[in-house]
Amino acid sequence: MTALRVAFAGTPEFARTALLAALRSRHRVVGVFTRPDRPRGRGQKITASPVKEAALAAHLPLSQPATLQGGAALGELASWRADVLVVVAYGLILPQTLLAVPRLGSVNIHASLLPRWRGAAPIQRALLAGDPRTGITLMRMEAALDTGPILLQRSIDICATDTSGSLHEQLAKLGAETLLEGLDALADGQLRPAPQPQEGASYAGKISKSEALIVWQRSAIEIDRQVRAFNPWPIAETRFEENQLRILAARLEERAAAAPAVAPGTMVAVLDDGIVVQCGEGGLALTHVQRPGRRPVAAHDFAGGRALLGQRLG
Repeated sequence: MTALRVAFAGTPEFARTALLAALRSRHRVVGVFTRPDRPRGRGQKITASPVKEAALAAHLPLSQPATLQGGAALGELASWRADVLVVVAYGLILPQTLLAVPRLGSVNIHASLLPRWRGAAPIQRALLAGDPRTGITLMRMEAALDTGPILLQRSIDICATDTSGSLHEQLAKLGAETLLEGLDALADGQLRPAPQPQEGASYAGKISKSEALIVWQRSAIEIDRQVRAFNPWPIAETRFEENQLRILAARLEERAAAAPAVAPGTMVAVLDDGIVVQCGEGGLALTHVQRPGRRPVAAHDFAGGRALLGQRLG
């Protein structure tokens, strides 16, 4: 069986999972592109990307260009003599001239079932929309955003308790498995690209922190999706006693639905495992919350001796 020479371009943890899988495969990773080191965290310490850490640990040729426009990156890729370029959550626009350098072209792992959720935040958008399924698409790359022909797709169910964090982990693993399956098929000449369907296309716009603010007039189902979609970032939030209150976890709660005259945002019950809040339709039990400068706690512990019944959030 033929082994491919694979160039890799990626930056975050999602991409590192795929890179590590490629390193364990029968194929040979011959070089890695990743984004330049940048400030991260509260201390804004200059930090290497997860992909850079993996590349250095494997003693791979590594390049961190600020841009892929121009001839420098083109020359580096050509010098690696790659059969294929694998791109996973890289974060820079790749020009068509670069995509065409490997003899078998360039492929991309995307965390959705294309053409649904093209763009930067497919995992969060799938949760916010209440999609029952999501998955991985391995596609041949084109200059346009996530529009290339589909090579492979693999799907998973979205569970009622899934967060963007839990889906990220599942899809990172599935993406790595799909990549290896695709590389093997590509090496053996068995991949048959199929154009993306014209119908069903949607765009997964980048998440902004402003979307994290809870509007209690919405239904409990919508707010539950918001809480799950924005965990671990940017975390859904509301206001309590004129301060931020972050909602890390919640669940649907039918008991609040019996109080339609209560204003949305009103806390209507304190249970052993949560604080029930009336929504525009139905109720939501907050199970884990966080105040500014404090550690996350179970909502019941947050309630403590406070007289919460009848008070409003938001």
